[in-house]
Amino acid sequence: MRGIAFVGFKKSGKTTTVEAVARVLKERGYRVAIAKSMHADFDREGSDTWRLSKVADAVLVRANDTDAILFNAKDVNALFSMVSADFLLLEGFKSVQHVPKVICARSEEDVRELNDGLAIAVSGVIASAGVDAVEGLPVIDATKEPERLADLVEKRAFMLPNIDCGLCGFRCAEMARMIVNGEKTTKDCVVLSQKPKVTVKIDGQVLPMKDWVQELVEKTIKGMLSAMKGYRGGKRIEIVIRDD
Repeated sequence: MRGIAFVGFKKSGKTTTVEAVARVLKERGYRVAIAKSMHADFDREGSDTWRLSKVADAVLVRANDTDAILFNAKDVNALFSMVSADFLLLEGFKSVQHVPKVICARSEEDVRELNDGLAIAVSGVIASAGVDAVEGLPVIDATKEPERLADLVEKRAFMLPNIDCGLCGFRCAEMARMIVNGEKTTKDCVVLSQKPKVTVKIDGQVLPMKDWVQELVEKTIKGMLSAMKGYRGGKRIEIVIRDD
């Protein structure tokens, strides 16, 4: 799944920009998911769903207009792991550091304040002022050239694991900036590029393991299983440990 964040201050055109890009990507046959960061409570205090969420790990809602699942994710990794799509468009999420960004700005000052080295373009309100570029970043009006902005997203969107495993020698934020600057590619991310023989997931998140650790886990598990009655070799062994 590839991701990109559309960041900006209030009334900067984020929603309009995300909507325009999502529409073009959908027309091109991609599965598109959108995550929106809100600065207000999603569920009204005292409502039925709010009361139920206090005694349940998750609340599923079936309504006339839409369906929803209400839960508290431990972090953005857990939140994003709920999504299966070709592109994940993030509206907001200024603090996210493992995806590239489109800055939706009202002015050039906004761009300078929000540019953390992950920006690939500028859009939003400033685009209607006829500005071609800011801080070396192209300014694209999503209301007039949605295809052009979608082309850029299609070409440059990516999402690193955001686990800071250190296998590549860098933190994910550092690697993301190098990818945006053209110094690295996603192939330089060991977790994304490798096809591990042994995969361990904890709450849906892959635990990075060096080759020798994978070999140790493989031999240990196969050694224990081979001593059990009824064991037979197989191409795929699955073990699930629940801690409920």
